[in-house]
Amino acid sequence: MQLMPDSPLRRAALEMEAYVAADGWDQAPRLFALVATADLVSKQPDLADQLSADSGEITLVEQDGVPVDRPIEDLLIEIAWPDSVLGCAAVLERIMLPPEAEAALPEDPDEMFMAAAAHPDRQEVRLIAAVTRDGAAHSAVRAREPDDAVLLEGPDLVPGLIEQLRQTLA
Repeated sequence: MQLMPDSPLRRAALEMEAYVAADGWDQAPRLFALVATADLVSKQPDLADQLSADSGEITLVEQDGVPVDRPIEDLLIEIAWPDSVLGCAAVLERIMLPPEAEAALPEDPDEMFMAAAAHPDRQEVRLIAAVTRDGAAHSAVRAREPDDAVLLEGPDLVPGLIEQLRQTLA
């Protein structure tokens, strides 16, 4: 198995996946600002004690109050991060179907969701995407089953979510 090239963004994405996974499944989408650890400590020295020695170059700052009554894709088009934010990331759960099953789905969004949720070949997955202002991206996907599902990772596993996150940094 070939490992992904290591980078601060990759380490941050994997840290985020482990952090969210500790809370189990059936979670609302979660949104994170990515900030340079050195900048964070210089602006808020009292946080230095709270950051572990291996926090790395990027610190994840979870955003509280993300609305759960609307799709995160709709929320992302309204977000603009301040220049002090190095990047951003999102974690969300989705249902995936094989391509042949997708073609038979109804067009109505509510009916589509119900059909996908009831489909015998559905697979529940957790999607992780992280991007930085310099254009870097890292993503990961983990299936809910089996319990020991392998974490797939790469720079562009969830291209739509990556692009939506990039737009929040523009």
